[in-house]
Amino acid sequence: MNIGEIARRAGVSRSTVSYVLSGKRAVSEATRQRIQAVIDELDYRPNASARALKEGRTRTLGLVIPPASQRLTDMQLGFVASVVEAAARHDLDVLLSPSGGDHDRSFERIVTGRRVDGVVLMEIRLKDDRVTRLTKAGLPFVTIGRTAEPHGMSWIDIDYAGLIARCVHHLADLGHRHVALVNRSAELVAAGYGPSHRAQAGFRAAAVERGVTGVEVCCGDDTVSGEACVEELLATHPDITAVATINEAALPGMQRALTSAGLSVPGDFSVTGVAAQHWAEDFRPPLTAADVPMVEMGAEAVSLLLEIIAAPGAVPRHRLYNPPISLRSSTGPVRGR
Repeated sequence: MNIGEIARRAGVSRSTVSYVLSGKRAVSEATRQRIQAVIDELDYRPNASARALKEGRTRTLGLVIPPASQRLTDMQLGFVASVVEAAARHDLDVLLSPSGGDHDRSFERIVTGRRVDGVVLMEIRLKDDRVTRLTKAGLPFVTIGRTAEPHGMSWIDIDYAGLIARCVHHLADLGHRHVALVNRSAELVAAGYGPSHRAQAGFRAAAVERGVTGVEVCCGDDTVSGEACVEELLATHPDITAVATINEAALPGMQRALTSAGLSVPGDFSVTGVAAQHWAEDFRPPLTAADVPMVEMGAEAVSLLLEIIAAPGAVPRHRLYNPPISLRSSTGPVRGR
């Protein structure tokens, strides 16, 4: 059933039916009632576009992701999936848009094209021009991550500084005196990627507090990089007995390097960090880690965004997630090598 059939049965034009559905123009009460009677008789349900027109909304959210040229990590994909699923529960569509480099035009179309009612922005830098652009445009947005000065914006984030510090304290409690932080890539750190810098800060503070010798290394988000990173660590810093990491995609390579070096986990070497639960459970032995609640975070990002869309003047809200460290089997007391 479509608008044309309703118009034919009600004896009016298609445009008149559209006016009744959208409320954009006044229609006489008699005509409106006649059209509504046909709609009720046919049990007609306007499609999403018609509902959006009536509400003055697109019923679409924008999700700004890293450039398509970069392979998304499992955690990033998890956030994408959780946002899409949460939006679907509200009968909303999600428009994915890459940003950065050659993709800036795509992001600009999201901002200026009136194609979405609001935006969820991922992978936030300490100083992020996209946040500035969305603020100036007045387009409702929520960030997964936060800038260095996040006042006046709504965001959700993980307490990377606190969690990595807790990992260092855990390792120190086990007697480890030489530990390393395996961070994300050097390019992300140089670009001011928030989680990397906050992990660094937490690592350094905890190392000083516990009198631990700390080494920091950057690592690409893949198995090969993880293997090369740990091989170099073992060669250049033979005293290291443990690592903490926020680079879950490098974990399989890190494990491979330790195995190749003849080091057992946790007998000879301990590994811990912040990771999605399935990465932690797939590590051998299972990884002691703070499990990132991606599903919950994606749902909360959508919920916050819908609040802003409904009440643009509302006070910004945020939430810093601080999940417990799940003690599994990849960390143990230090022993000499």
